[in-house]
Amino acid sequence: MAPIAEQLESISRAERWSALEETVTAEFRTVLLMTEDEEFPLEDTFFELGMTSLMLTTVKQRLEDLLGTGISSTALFNRPTVEQLLEYLATEVLTGLFDAEDPAR
Repeated sequence: MAPIAEQLESISRAERWSALEETVTAEFRTVLLMTEDEEFPLEDTFFELGMTSLMLTTVKQRLEDLLGTGISSTALFNRPTVEQLLEYLATEVLTGLFDAEDPAR
């Protein structure tokens, strides 16, 4: 299991969503060369944020490495905001860590 997945598994369900959001936004910030004090809009599309297809591919690979699991090649294009990507990760990729009854969301 990847270190981030282990961390998510070791914390309460109520904290998992926030931890996943922090992990995902950190990867986008890194690729976009954003500082931590810059606001990161979860609802803006990746292309509105200035991302290119190559940048999205880089984020996808980094997230796969961190989470220890594959992400659909089209996921980042079909779910073009971090908000939508988080929902996809929780409901289709990390299903063992998140469920529909999760009160954190």
